[in-house]
Amino acid sequence: MGILTRATAAIFGLLMSVPAALANSGLPHAHYAGQQDRAVSTLSAEDIEALKAGAGWGLARPAEFNGYPGPRHILDMADELALSPEQRDEITALFDRMQADAQRLGPDLIAAETALDEAFRAGTIDAETLRARVAAAEEARSRLRVVHMEAHLAATPLLTPHQRHLYNTLRGYAGSAHDMHHPHQ
Repeated sequence: MGILTRATAAIFGLLMSVPAALANSGLPHAHYAGQQDRAVSTLSAEDIEALKAGAGWGLARPAEFNGYPGPRHILDMADELALSPEQRDEITALFDRMQADAQRLGPDLIAAETALDEAFRAGTIDAETLRARVAAAEEARSRLRVVHMEAHLAATPLLTPHQRHLYNTLRGYAGSAHDMHHPHQ
């Protein structure tokens, strides 16, 4: 490789690292650098895929962190939790319903966020449209959160107190407020 070609490659590499460097520089003006070309400004490509797949996307953290296990994680730890065949069947059915509902609702959130972006992109948004589009996005997010948290709520009484404690231990929550005992135990 010639000197000029190496120099060109080095300059190109340096220029390509500028957006990432700015984003990580701590400069308040560069916080969103590199995100402006997202298909949906508030969602990464990974977020969009997770929403389409019906993944939890962290929406049930209030349940998860306060002693209400999630069906996906329960199934992932079925052997460690020594689930009975009946428990496994009930939790699998619960998970399947939750995931189907989440797969149905995830695209609603993506569409609502896309509509908000498009209104700004068009340059014609007004306060009324803004309020309506934000409300639609938050309503979609709310419905999705409820689906996930209701599944945690429904899964909890399907486990014994020992299994719930073991779940919290395996998830790294034991010994904290997350490993609390609930009236339904």
